[in-house]
This record gives sequence, structure tokens and C-alpha cells, in this order.
Amino acid sequence: MRFLFIIVLTLIASPSFAVEPNEILADEILEERARIISKVLRCPVCQNESIDESSASLAADLRLLVRERLTAGDSDKQVLNFVVERYGEFVLLAPSTSGINIVLWIAAPVMLLIGLIFGFVFIRSRSKHADRNQELPLDSIEKENLKNILNE
Repeated sequence: MRFLFIIVLTLIASPSFAVEPNEILADEILEERARIISKVLRCPVCQNESIDESSASLAADLRLLVRERLTAGDSDKQVLNFVVERYGEFVLLAPSTSGINIVLWIAAPVMLLIGLIFGFVFIRSRSKHADRNQELPLDSIEKENLKNILNE
């Protein structure tokens, strides 16, 4: 029962209804283009949501801006360029893979690879160290010393 309740709450809180009815364009083709563009633009407030999903007021303003630019006759690329010029490349959910951004795109896989290598080396050295610390049988002198200690 609790699981069902959580699912219902999740569906009710779903951000898929973020676009308000007064924002929707009458022209279905322009509206579809606006929704596609809105899905690739990051909400500057929410940061991990597109402006299409976000209910923040800034996201609503950006959705209206996209629709205004489309009704003015701009192409999809022109609309994206306009928003990026105004808010910076941060507003793109998937920044370009050119210039300094290439470092960010490459850094994560490189760091993962370095971490895996360090982990492998660490585990390997620990297993070699454990092999060297195995108990060796006592020699005759050690057995005699042990006998004397136990008899005291």
C-alpha cells in the first residue's frame, strides 16, 4: 500500500506538466519546435531540468522567449544561439564539445580510468602483501623458546 502511495505521489509531482496552457502556441508545428528546443535548454534555477520540465518562473520566461522568437520567424538554431548569447553556454543541457568544453567532456572518463587503475594497483599490492604475511612454521629454536615461556 505504501509503495502504491509513493508511486501516486511521484506521478502527481511529475514535472511533465510544467508548460502552462497559456504558453502553448496555436500553430502545432511551431509548438512542437518550441517543445523540442525547450527540452535541450537547462533551467538556470533548477539546473538539472530542462525549461520544458521546470515550473520555475525563469523557465516559464525562457519558454515564452523561445516561442516569441519562433513566431518572429527565427530558425531553431537562431533561437538556441540567441538564448546562449543571452545566458551563456551553461543554459545548454549538453554543451558543445569544442574549445575548453572538450576538457570537461574528457575529464570524467579519464578520472574514471585513473580511479580504476589505482584501485587495481591497490588491490593487487594488498593481495601480494597478504601472501608475504602468512604464518611460517616455527623452527627448533623458536619451539624451544616457546616451551620455556609456557613452562614458566
